[in-house]
Amino acid sequence: MAQTQTTGSQKKKAARVKMAKKSSRSLPLEKPLLKTMHELMVKSRVLEERLIKIYKAGESFFWIGGPGEEAWGVALGLQVLKGHGPAYDYLHLHYRATPTLVAMGMPMIDAVRLMMSKATDPSTGGRNFSGHYCYPQWNVVPISSPIEVQYTMAIGTARAQQRRNVKSLTIVTGGDAGTAEGDFASCLVWASRPGNELPMLITVQNNRWGISTDYASQHGEVSIADRGKAFGIRTAVINGNDPIETYIKLQELMAYVRKQRKPVLLEAMVSRLYGHSSASGANPIPEVDCVRQFESKLLSAGVISEAEVKELWSRFEEEGRQAQELVRQEPSPTPDSIWRFTYVDDENADWRKF
Repeated sequence: MAQTQTTGSQKKKAARVKMAKKSSRSLPLEKPLLKTMHELMVKSRVLEERLIKIYKAGESFFWIGGPGEEAWGVALGLQVLKGHGPAYDYLHLHYRATPTLVAMGMPMIDAVRLMMSKATDPSTGGRNFSGHYCYPQWNVVPISSPIEVQYTMAIGTARAQQRRNVKSLTIVTGGDAGTAEGDFASCLVWASRPGNELPMLITVQNNRWGISTDYASQHGEVSIADRGKAFGIRTAVINGNDPIETYIKLQELMAYVRKQRKPVLLEAMVSRLYGHSSASGANPIPEVDCVRQFESKLLSAGVISEAEVKELWSRFEEEGRQAQELVRQEPSPTPDSIWRFTYVDDENADWRKF
């Protein structure tokens, strides 16, 4: 009787394993990529929540970031042609780009140094807000605080790439509210001039809020992406909370831009899980959580296990805690460093020496 029970248990276990393998195969991306995406999404979320903790502990002046945009940002960061110069992709990002930078390889401690305004911050030397990254070695153009100016800045790097025989493209990201700015309209005009189209991936992350102004009261168009149609620009609207859909669509559209050397306007619908910034409290908001949603899907498909999930969250939480403790002991910027990067002949202007 005991032998029969054991055999029955083994059969049930084998059936569950078989079902999990079948479910895993039903997902349109390979298992290693799915696991990598999940890991990076968890890392980015834990990092953002650590930055909020730093602010609330009084160790930083201001927080703004991208909790809720991990599915979008990680899928984008994984597909960037990373390097320095026109042969590689240029990125003109906005201040919710932490998931993209994490996917590109940014260490957690870099974001913590920026958040805590330390001289060791490789992006700004501790002289700018959180999320205002700058990585010249990866063509990540300095992120600015004035909204949407990156859309007109991106025209310049795209023009440089247009003049060369390269397959790289210019990527520009921004929020839905900022599309009311003239910079966004100018970007569409310059990207689409007949015979002079630019290799640009123009994106909008639509979280349906402009600080405290709701989307519905400000936009007459059905989708922001619709604006591109008037300029003959290829457009798309995606569920930016779904990393699989986002990855596949980005793969398709980025390949189009690289080959055709023409622009795309992509609108990604995303969540904003902690409000606009610390100015609005930085407290949790009950919207779709792309990380937990994706995690649940991978668990159901047998791609990851509960034990792996627990270990992953714990490991990154510990990494973030240790980074905060280490950075707390690092120096703040000194008055004599304020002119660094202002004059081209400054011997300290080389980012590698900073």
